[in-house]
Amino acid sequence: MALRARQSARDPVVSAEVRRSPGRLAEEARQAFLHDRGEIVEETLRRGRGAVTNPAARFEPLAREHFADGWDIAEEGPPLKTEVIMERARSIITRNDSPDISFDRSINPYRGCEHGCVYCFARPTHAYQGLSPGLDFETKLFAKPNAAELLQKELAKPGYQPKTIALGTNTDPYQPIERRLRITRSVLEVLSRASHPVGIVTKSALVARDIDILAPMADRGLAKVAISVTTLDPRLARTMEPRAATPPKRLETIKRLADAGIPVSVLVAPVIPGINDHEIEDILQAVYAAGARTAGYVLLRLPNELKEIMRDWLSEHYPDKLKHVFALVQDTRGGKLYDSTWRKRQTGIGPYAWMIGRRFETACDRFGFNKVRRSLRTDLFTPPKPEGAEQLSLF
Repeated sequence: MALRARQSARDPVVSAEVRRSPGRLAEEARQAFLHDRGEIVEETLRRGRGAVTNPAARFEPLAREHFADGWDIAEEGPPLKTEVIMERARSIITRNDSPDISFDRSINPYRGCEHGCVYCFARPTHAYQGLSPGLDFETKLFAKPNAAELLQKELAKPGYQPKTIALGTNTDPYQPIERRLRITRSVLEVLSRASHPVGIVTKSALVARDIDILAPMADRGLAKVAISVTTLDPRLARTMEPRAATPPKRLETIKRLADAGIPVSVLVAPVIPGINDHEIEDILQAVYAAGARTAGYVLLRLPNELKEIMRDWLSEHYPDKLKHVFALVQDTRGGKLYDSTWRKRQTGIGPYAWMIGRRFETACDRFGFNKVRRSLRTDLFTPPKPEGAEQLSLF
């Protein structure tokens, strides 16, 4: 086997061949295969992962593709392992001024997400790390172990004005590595001590571990949790979001949170045309029975490389639906596969998008959702003492 290197579409094509010694052939062939643009990665290598390809990131000047040259061998490398890189962040609160988002600040303890949800709109952000939004996004993760320390400093700054901090808006704060690293929990401990409001978005059952922090905060009007429920079909969930909590586990988590007095919202997100759109009413009925009282939805978004990642996933798992799904997506985006226009990007436009919205609203009314919306309190906020303040007070 040989490698052919080529520049990205915006540059002239170049080619080169790399011959490998027998001792390195198996691993290098595996690595080359994993980084081929548009090539479906062998199932044995990506077992338990969501994406089926690992395309080059959009900022990279070179992409590689493999071709048979008579040196192929039958050996297979081991399945992909999760790698975690510790990142020493310099700030932790991210600000935004988007008019169609209900919060202006957020915290993401992790980059990349091991849940492997193939539809995740955050996948293209991995390109900023020089990594693929495909399999790299779910196997090469970044953690911010100093998140709580940074948060304490930022909350203690003179003039800080409290507003709800959204936790986990880009990648899931309760993805599997949180069980060991406990970064999200350390952030919650800082927020709890400061009586600072927090809203959490997750699809992990691990959030129930922190009920001991969240329940007292909720009792003071300082915490709420949104659980993402994409499907009730275990088989679809295993293919589409392989390392996230199963649908029954998510319903159980909603019940545990609600029973503890924590306000629970549900996000039917994303609604994927032709894949899970028929489940809207069933999902809302099930999550209401579990204890959720507010609900929202988001139509599938396909920014940047996510278009090809979803196309490859559909071609592998639902080849007979691929054209239909993409035709419906285009119908909701003015003939394109994505439109980032504010106030349209979440729900789309056109007849099909209108129908999804009316179905969702009708089902919410029927089951009793969104009758009362709770705003979190900011008047209880107590700034943490600046570092060294306790020592100075002794003199």
